[in-house]
Amino acid sequence: MKITGAELFVKALKKEKVDTLFAYPGGQAIDLFDALYGEEDIHVILPRHEQGLIHAADGYARSTGKTGVCLVTSGPGATNLVTGIATANYDSVPLVCFTGQVPTGLIGKHAFQEVDIADITKSICKYAVTVQRREDLAGEIRKAFRIAGTGKPGVAVVDLPKDIQRTYGSDVYPEDPEMREEIFRAGKREEFPDPELEEGVMEPGKGREIPKPETGEALTDTEAGKRVSETEKKERISFITGETDKRLVKAAELLNNANRPLFLLGGGVNISRTNKEMQKLAELTGVPVVTTIMGKGAIPSTHELYVGSIGIHGSYAANTAVGRCDLLLAIGTRFNDRITGKTEEFAKGAAVVHVDIDEACIGRNVAVDVPIVADAGEAIGRLLEMAKPLGREAWREQIREWEHRHPLGGKKDGITPEMIIGNINRIFDDAVVATDVGQNQLWAAQFLDLNEKRQMLTSGGLGTMGYGLPAGIGAQIGNPEKEVVVICGDGGMQMNIQEMATAVVYELPVTICILNNGYLGNVRQWQEMFFDRRYAWTCMRYRKSCMTGCSESAKDCPAYTPDFVKLAESYGAEGIRVTDEKEIAAALETAKKNRKGPTIIEFVIGREENVMPIVPPGKTLEEMILD
Repeated sequence: MKITGAELFVKALKKEKVDTLFAYPGGQAIDLFDALYGEEDIHVILPRHEQGLIHAADGYARSTGKTGVCLVTSGPGATNLVTGIATANYDSVPLVCFTGQVPTGLIGKHAFQEVDIADITKSICKYAVTVQRREDLAGEIRKAFRIAGTGKPGVAVVDLPKDIQRTYGSDVYPEDPEMREEIFRAGKREEFPDPELEEGVMEPGKGREIPKPETGEALTDTEAGKRVSETEKKERISFITGETDKRLVKAAELLNNANRPLFLLGGGVNISRTNKEMQKLAELTGVPVVTTIMGKGAIPSTHELYVGSIGIHGSYAANTAVGRCDLLLAIGTRFNDRITGKTEEFAKGAAVVHVDIDEACIGRNVAVDVPIVADAGEAIGRLLEMAKPLGREAWREQIREWEHRHPLGGKKDGITPEMIIGNINRIFDDAVVATDVGQNQLWAAQFLDLNEKRQMLTSGGLGTMGYGLPAGIGAQIGNPEKEVVVICGDGGMQMNIQEMATAVVYELPVTICILNNGYLGNVRQWQEMFFDRRYAWTCMRYRKSCMTGCSESAKDCPAYTPDFVKLAESYGAEGIRVTDEKEIAAALETAKKNRKGPTIIEFVIGREENVMPIVPPGKTLEEMILD
């Protein structure tokens, strides 16, 4: 049977079990939309901007475990996806993005709204292609879905010229396209850097020593984090494909013999959805757990073995534990600069085991003793078979003492982020929480309690402001039975504020918590602490008539623009302003009860509220500024 390319597109979506499509129409995609008209099996969601659209698809994918699917037109429609493509790909979110394109005969001739979106996005996604022939259409769509969801998840972009959408051809949709091994990776294949060419970056298994097990359990400041001498080096494991199990056996051996072992869990554990297995491994061994921001929730954040998140704004106990451990077993993390601090000093006194599904991530930033290319879930399962109770009470007691010495948060006057998020923990016990980027994200990472019933969505790798609201919308669409909370700042909220209309028209009961300090708070904090309080273009209350050289907030600063309560009402949503800590719980309870549509709660917090601790630029994780 002969059908058009557009009809085959719809058939492909059904074959891939796509039930929700985030889409925005346009001239070069109009045939695809016409083919979708009247379809009852595919729920088409119309956001108000393509960037909001792809963030919504991203939130849908993260919260459901399904592949998110987008459809936009050519030119600006396609280029408006770019930020969202990079955001999702960096955080290993499975998305397939379809873009309309001018007819093949006009490609390269400066046609109206023509851009080479495949070439633009190749460096920020797993796979990108412009379909050149009608006979290739089915295979490319099938390939895109398989690439997006196989191996390390990521984004696939399929560009569809208008003439191919209209051309008749076979209606056959393949089950298993021919594919190369490389396309299962998160990005292009990378070789490990040459240590002689790039300072501070070493091949796995080189430049780091594996400490000998110590006989005593006492931990002194002198001994902790001490660089092991050359005479204490152990045999290295070569980085050879096919030795995965041998390396896991070695990892288990190091774990069972370490005196100060530590699990570092990244987003890969959450992506593999093996949180329960990871909890079992931690409990069996008694080994403390720290996480990256993306890894938070890998075990319940209220668990006695959970120490906290590490990095620039990590907890004192978590950062210190990384510096003092003798074995760091890392699973599903890239070791980016946000978590390592001064890279060459990171976990300097420890043997490092690194498990990741993408070999290009191993050894790229941190020298590794035992590199293991494996799915996080499979690795955890194998380690469970070999693990045993370790004791190590002295080590856990030392960490508890650090936690007690410098806990996160503390009582302050007025409304604090800790108070707000604490009430969210109490009131929304079965929820998806989407954050924006900035101080609001960091406070959420510090204070939000995560478990199997409460999940956090956030842009961890790219740090994309404007992510929170549309991601929350996508999560609510994918999880209509769950409560969805958005935590954002006043700056990020305004980047995709138009999606309030989407939340209203689809009657989505999303609770949107705006932490309003009248600043681009994260940058302002850096300006305060490292730039002598020169608040350069970070004040959101600034008007032309204001004084120049602003270095502090003042009582006579202009009123904030916009009025978020009135703005909510203009969209047909509920709006609440909270200016007293006694009002926090009541506002959240009111929003929770509103199941007819979204509610905005504007929390007016201290203008110069800071996220603490903080690791200054160029410093080690242990060189934190605490208050």
